[in-house]
Amino acid sequence: MGITFLAAGTSVPEAVSSVIVAKQGHGSMGISNSIGSNTFDILLCLGLPWFIKAAFSPIEPGHHWVGINSAGLEYSAISLLSTLLLLYIAFWLNKFKLNRRVGNTCLIMYAMFLIMASLIELNVFFPVNLPTCVR
Repeated sequence: MGITFLAAGTSVPEAVSSVIVAKQGHGSMGISNSIGSNTFDILLCLGLPWFIKAAFSPIEPGHHWVGINSAGLEYSAISLLSTLLLLYIAFWLNKFKLNRRVGNTCLIMYAMFLIMASLIELNVFFPVNLPTCVR
């Protein structure tokens, strides 16, 4: 839960700076900031700690891997990559010009990703997590 709030807290300043530069007429800077920062977060901020843990502190000698307790992680990663591919297709179809149509497309794709990720984690399509306690 703390990591989720930390991720949201670090994304808000980036979003605000992207909006500011977009209002100044530099929309491409705002888009590149959002895509670049997420790529940096995923590849370096997740990849580096996992590499260090696997390389220097293996769970068993000779087994250099990090266990992740989420069976839905693969589906979330596939959803993110699909969304990124759709974003580039939307840019290409709009001749790499940013306007309201591209903005609406991005909002719709983000909403679809959130809904799909939530439904996957809630075991709606197939079981990926342990069932929750009934209270």
